[in-house]
Amino acid sequence: MITKCIRVPKKDGEYARAGLMDRQLLDINFKIRSEGEFLLMPVVSDSIEGYVMEEHEMEPIVHEETDYKELLDIPDELKEELPRSYDIIGDVAIIKLTDGLLRYKEEIGSALMKVTPNLRLVMLDSGVKGDLRIRDLETISGAGDSETIHKEFGVRILIDPAKVYFNPRLATERARIASEVKDGEVIIDMFAGVAPFGTVICKLAKPKIVYSIDLNPDAEYYVRKNMMMNSISEIVPITGDSREKIKELPDADRVIMNLPQMADQFLLDALNRTKIGGTIHLHKVLERSDVDEFMKGLIEEVEKDGKEIRFNTISELKTYSPVMSVYVFDIVRLA
Repeated sequence: MITKCIRVPKKDGEYARAGLMDRQLLDINFKIRSEGEFLLMPVVSDSIEGYVMEEHEMEPIVHEETDYKELLDIPDELKEELPRSYDIIGDVAIIKLTDGLLRYKEEIGSALMKVTPNLRLVMLDSGVKGDLRIRDLETISGAGDSETIHKEFGVRILIDPAKVYFNPRLATERARIASEVKDGEVIIDMFAGVAPFGTVICKLAKPKIVYSIDLNPDAEYYVRKNMMMNSISEIVPITGDSREKIKELPDADRVIMNLPQMADQFLLDALNRTKIGGTIHLHKVLERSDVDEFMKGLIEEVEKDGKEIRFNTISELKTYSPVMSVYVFDIVRLA
């Protein structure tokens, strides 16, 4: 069957595929096809920035039932409350449910297992709690503990989401930052978790060193496991308060601040350890109408401290609520 495609070099294949999936542009009704040094990726859009659209004969994918909602025998009014998306970390699915759906949690977990290949466990997420940002998880289908291996861009990440926070939806963002890292950079990750940013960066780029700080002592255990699993030696795991620990570190070319609820409260601490010309990647949950005011407030705050910054890029990473999104601000220190 003839369909629209883009031609992607094989070395960029995983990055392009993940980006298309994130933006819901990959046509999942057709298989990706190899052609020499390129991959032909079927898409649902008439135009994609940076690519010339082509048309090719592509092999259709024969789908079994993939919508878990169709397997559930629950009241129609509650079907409208079923989540459209959920996290998959390795072979573990993590889903959030409204109060009205909780009585059907086991049936929902079982339905997810039936439609999702290679899934071993489904867990109910009751929210992130405490200073350590640990998810409150309960097994609703499957067997075994919650420790699993997540894979992205040729990297394996050992993680237990019941012990250390991890967001699988930032895979494209991790690869994007890694693509910007220059050889020999000094990098500080202030809220590192199990060091997914550091691990991806060390595999896809050539930093001098990555300092990975997290308050959770379990994070350091998994960082060291992931270093061994991926043959990485450039990461230095640090357990403790990033505001204090960063004072002990050398100036960095790049600082990562993946704490969307309150990363901006640590901006001055990050700037004090960022070289002139260095970059800070600050994540923040904001109402979409507040972005400009937020940026203005940060500029005024750092000016009071005798510093100067420039916003290089601003990207919307994902929807957080009907009126809010998670943004990443790439901030360059000028003075």
